Amino acid sequence: MTAEEYMEREARYGAHNYHPLPVVLERGKGIYVWDTDGKRYFDFLSAYSAVNQGHCHPKIVKAMTDQAEKLALTSRAFYNNVLGEWEEFVTKYFGYDKVLPMNTGAEADETALKLCRKWAYLKKGVPDGKAKIIVCEGNFHGRTITIVSLSNDPEAYGGYGPFTPGFVKIPYNDIPALEEALKDPDVAGFLVEPIQGEAGVYVPDEGYLKKAYDLCKAHNVLFMADEVQTGIARTGRLLACDHEGVRPDILILGKAISGGMMPVSCVLADDDIMLCIKPGEHGSTYGGNPIAAKVSIAALEVVRDEKLAENAEELGKIFRDRIGKIQSDMVELVRGKGLLNAVVIKPKNGKTAWDVCLKLRDKGLLAKPTHQHIIRFAPPLVINKVELLEAIGIIENALAEFE
Repeated sequence: MTAEEYMEREARYGAHNYHPLPVVLERGKGIYVWDTDGKRYFDFLSAYSAVNQGHCHPKIVKAMTDQAEKLALTSRAFYNNVLGEWEEFVTKYFGYDKVLPMNTGAEADETALKLCRKWAYLKKGVPDGKAKIIVCEGNFHGRTITIVSLSNDPEAYGGYGPFTPGFVKIPYNDIPALEEALKDPDVAGFLVEPIQGEAGVYVPDEGYLKKAYDLCKAHNVLFMADEVQTGIARTGRLLACDHEGVRPDILILGKAISGGMMPVSCVLADDDIMLCIKPGEHGSTYGGNPIAAKVSIAALEVVRDEKLAENAEELGKIFRDRIGKIQSDMVELVRGKGLLNAVVIKPKNGKTAWDVCLKLRDKGLLAKPTHQHIIRFAPPLVINKVELLEAIGIIENALAEFE
């Protein structure tokens, strides 16, 4: 089949809820992917930061295949010999008392919202049904009905009402707005992305997270960090919150916690919060399955042993410095942390960020626009300096063709 035939088949039989870049991939290894014609590309999206450890990392693949030959799924109706191993590993790795495993990032966010509300009724004394959770404009936490209820993006919530009540929206990176919202005694939690990824890698002011955390502590409100995209070494620290020394009351993880091999997510919290949920009150058939547990342990060991956070910190500075020096009318702004970066594109002669991404594809690098005018650049964290500089050269050459 040709690439066009593959794409036509998807369009014929699949829902039209995505608009992919026109390239058909069939293989990946490390920082590269290959299309059905055998052409190689730098992957500068990393499956939205799920593939921080690179495509098909041999250690993670082995963990998956070894466990798949023994036991794949038991549900949580029974114990298995792997889940406890993962729970001990993950809680010690991130420094929490307890972990609750799920599958997708949206599920983990939903779990955190439920846990926060339950804590508010059992521990804070908020009247039943009155708990409120503060969220930020520009957020992206997933696609469920409740989560799109938090959104102010018409593409996310348009046509899906009625919406879930109980959420207070404030501007991101606005401490006075948070301070005002926290005056309500029924506020149970504050849900925030340390860096807003889907909003275009919007990095808040230095000190924002710490000030927000301190305000939450002063008002007996849970600080919940959605690190599904920013966590697992992507921003140059294990967690983006680590840049400001903030330890969330509830930590939400997904994506790279499995190295992109399968859906794995989780919520971490200490006993006072986590044990508010009792047997039968929340769960998941696949959450914490033996394959997921073994894959996740291997994925986190790769992050630690290969020092991926340190690599992201060093190479991220090089990327922003070099891209920031490009002489192009289309480059309006470069921002990011670690190897989570974005370039704000100024349209020129009718050409937009989408056109730039098509040109990058032609030259052997894959990236994707967000919000029409922003290109996110997030390669696997196993990339080295020589490879990064080669990729930067492709970006420079592509932009030069629009001059």
